[in-house]
Amino acid sequence: MAFRCEVCGKHTVHGNNVSHSHHKTRRVWKPNIQRVRARVNGKVKHVYVCTRCLRSGRVDRAI
Repeated sequence: MAFRCEVCGKHTVHGNNVSHSHHKTRRVWKPNIQRVRARVNGKVKHVYVCTRCLRSGRVDRAI
């Protein structure tokens, strides 16, 4: 599955888990990407979109 929003470009971010003793281990934050049917240039197609774009109305859902 693609981990990049096709609308805003949000993607995976890398960083560290930091314990109480300040021991650092690598980790990954993944955006909540959903595959939805949307209208793109007048045609209906499946796109990978983050839930923030879905909630804010940046995507014209095809129902």
